[in-house]
Amino acid sequence: MFENDMYVAGRIAKADALRQIGINPYGNGVIKESSTQEFLESFKGVQDLEERKDTSKSAQVAGRIKFIRLMGKAAFIKIEDYSGVLQVYLSKNELDENFEVFKKYIEVGDIVVAKGFPFVTKTGELSLHALEFKILTKAISPLPEKFHGLVDIELRYRQRYLDLIMNSKVRDSFILRSRIVSCVRKFFESKEFLEVETPMMHPIPGGANAKPFVTYHNALNVERYLRIAPELYLKRLIVGGFEAVFEINRNFRNEGMDHSHNPEFTMIEFYWAYKDYKDLIALTKELFYFLLEMLKLPKQLEFNGKSIDFSTFREISYEDALVEIGGIPRGVATNENALYEYLLQNNVKLESKMELGKLQSEAFDAFVEEKLINPTFITDFPIAISPLARRNDTNPYIADRFELFIGGSEIANGFSELNDPLDQLERFKAQVAAKEAGDEEAQYMDEDYITALSYGMPPTAGEGIGIDRLVMLLTGNISIKDVILFPALKPQKKEIKEEK
Repeated sequence: MFENDMYVAGRIAKADALRQIGINPYGNGVIKESSTQEFLESFKGVQDLEERKDTSKSAQVAGRIKFIRLMGKAAFIKIEDYSGVLQVYLSKNELDENFEVFKKYIEVGDIVVAKGFPFVTKTGELSLHALEFKILTKAISPLPEKFHGLVDIELRYRQRYLDLIMNSKVRDSFILRSRIVSCVRKFFESKEFLEVETPMMHPIPGGANAKPFVTYHNALNVERYLRIAPELYLKRLIVGGFEAVFEINRNFRNEGMDHSHNPEFTMIEFYWAYKDYKDLIALTKELFYFLLEMLKLPKQLEFNGKSIDFSTFREISYEDALVEIGGIPRGVATNENALYEYLLQNNVKLESKMELGKLQSEAFDAFVEEKLINPTFITDFPIAISPLARRNDTNPYIADRFELFIGGSEIANGFSELNDPLDQLERFKAQVAAKEAGDEEAQYMDEDYITALSYGMPPTAGEGIGIDRLVMLLTGNISIKDVILFPALKPQKKEIKEEK
């Protein structure tokens, strides 16, 4: 695969030349003593020394060379690791033959280790004066040209490793993602929720309206479905006696891709016995305030050119949102035939026959969702689009359910759980009928889950929060591909196998 690339061939030749002089270009056994950031923090006092160096101190750093400037018998290089960049000074006086090796065989992109003492250059930059220098890894592919960097969006996603090498802001986003996930876990542990793990291969896909991916279990000789949600398994645990559980889970949905959807994504789902959806709303607010505090983020965040104010969370019913935010007359929003005609007149694509709840859902998507910039809890969802949620006691056409929208996108979905096994059975039957009528995202019948409910599940509230969208929000990234290390992409021609 490298045969026709002259630049790669030249680097391979240098790797071979290193071997011939007794230097392994892929060595091992070197311990990295400190990060570049630790070096800069530890020795910043050198700035105040009269000689602006401290030969009594020693430090060893390792990282990738991002810049080389040769000056005859000396050189400056920039070494980068996960924490930052450090300038290193190399001189033939101290390195002798190793300096000649450096000049002949070492290039930008190579990974090296340098040991020496701290000093400050004439320009005032704290640096490492190397007394020892060694190559650890020879990079045979050259990095993109420094001043233009890696700007090809498609290449950035396909070769994320190269994106991470060249773009420190990308690394920072993923470091922050890790901190966000850690903080979410700490929050729920502090509330005495138990972290659990549930299957990723399901005999029946359930817990959400989505088209599943299908796989095959050879030993069992059966089809299995990749998890679209862990919900029904987590609620089985509530039946079993756990009263507060959560899972940070990977889900798979065989659906389209856009700036906020990836076919595999991360969520946290949590279930809380003896609570209702109003308790979840309060808990969700508390979670966001906890995250902002722990991550030292302001309550005013910029996202996609808009300012989001986390100082207050609005609550509004589904119907009121259609009227007050979507601009649909109330008499139209609550009438099946009138709403159907209204949506057609406004160029919303519809199936030939849809009940009121689903028409309201289409209207919400078309006229409300993108306007929900500041944190807004939409409550009182139509029961027709809430097959797992508890029916409201006073209005049987709505569910005790909410969704949280921020920045024009859904972030969380929660509800008081349906724990009546007979009602759940009828809901599943309706979903099966919808699937038989052509709805690929309708849910399957799960008789074992009905059996579980028949043993009694206490009043329970459950919620799911999209981790990827949460990270997008808190890092300011407007594409889900920028917060998933390896997002799904259309295959390149060489990845498509020819049919025989």
